[in-house]
Amino acid sequence: MDPALIALVAGAALASLFMAWVIGAGSSGATPYAPAVGANAIATMRAALLVGVFGFLGAVTQGGNVSEAIGSGLVGGISLPIGGVILVLVMGAGLMAVGIRTGYPIATAFTVTGAVIGVGLALGGTPVWPKYRQIAAVWVLTPFVGGGIAFAIASLLPRPDVPERYSIPALVGVVGAVLVNVRFAFLGEGPAGTIRAAGQRTLGVDGLASAVGVTGLASLALAGLVWWDVRRDERGGLRRVLLALGSLVAFSAGGSQVGLAVGPLLPLLTEVDAVSTVAVLVGGGVGMLVGSWTGAPRMIKSLARDYSSLGPRRSISALVPSFLIAQVAVLLGVPVSFNEIVVSAIIGSGAAVGGRKAVDARKILLTIGAWAGSFGLSFALAYAAGALLL
Repeated sequence: MDPALIALVAGAALASLFMAWVIGAGSSGATPYAPAVGANAIATMRAALLVGVFGFLGAVTQGGNVSEAIGSGLVGGISLPIGGVILVLVMGAGLMAVGIRTGYPIATAFTVTGAVIGVGLALGGTPVWPKYRQIAAVWVLTPFVGGGIAFAIASLLPRPDVPERYSIPALVGVVGAVLVNVRFAFLGEGPAGTIRAAGQRTLGVDGLASAVGVTGLASLALAGLVWWDVRRDERGGLRRVLLALGSLVAFSAGGSQVGLAVGPLLPLLTEVDAVSTVAVLVGGGVGMLVGSWTGAPRMIKSLARDYSSLGPRRSISALVPSFLIAQVAVLLGVPVSFNEIVVSAIIGSGAAVGGRKAVDARKILLTIGAWAGSFGLSFALAYAAGALLL
């Protein structure tokens, strides 16, 4: 291979690692456990350690869908050249770094998606409208769906006629039903790569009825375990549920966000036949893990102050929809902002407890403006840079 080409590929890989570090150090590495830290359920450094580990596992086992969408599903007719890949990654990571430094909620998914589309169109690619409509639908619906689910859960948990020894296990049962149907790369391709399908293979059964039965049994088993734990020790049980949900959200964040860092690399590495997709996902996962361990503690402390008024119940109300929406996005291969997911859920849970007074309309509008600006600015800069430099 030409030494110049090797140098360029190495530069693109370093840019990808930098992006992965920024994602791990930013809100994606902080939000999963910030509610638990704010509720005094776990120490900051331990939270950073766990979010790094679970984020890495999610990146390796679930990162393929979003990575492929970012790498080849956003612009038709072309593959980004090495210079375009470097430009996308540096621009996306740079905007994220500015956001972390200044405190503006720059959304990684919006910046990277805008940059890939901008560079791709500048180089003569064609728009992929079906994918754009899918992405737009997820981005627009996330605040309403996530906030609505969080509002409903936060409205139910404090009610005296809905004891928590029943409501919390019911929530865990729903999460468990989703979890056993989540796809993991190491279990197989497509629908076969789920815990539910593995259970069916073990039992030697197939079909819809057995799928529903295995899902129901797993859900009931988890709900029963949590019911016993909360009944035995309510405070400790709520804490353990909160930590488990934080772990699932961290896992989902890894599966979703790693694609933003390594997705642009995949077509390039396929062309030069350098390394496998799994190796690329492992590299991105390592970058996110290091970012979580070295940069996330500061962000976790900052976010935990915002979460400190939530308590374990409202934190659970925020994390349940965060996990569900993240897994839908991973399944569809849609890049999604964890900043948007978690902030929307917090607003919904806050509105359920404090009403309209608990919702700062001005702050919400500024945050939405920052999200939209993230996409628009990255698209415009990437299109201009791609047209002028490539």
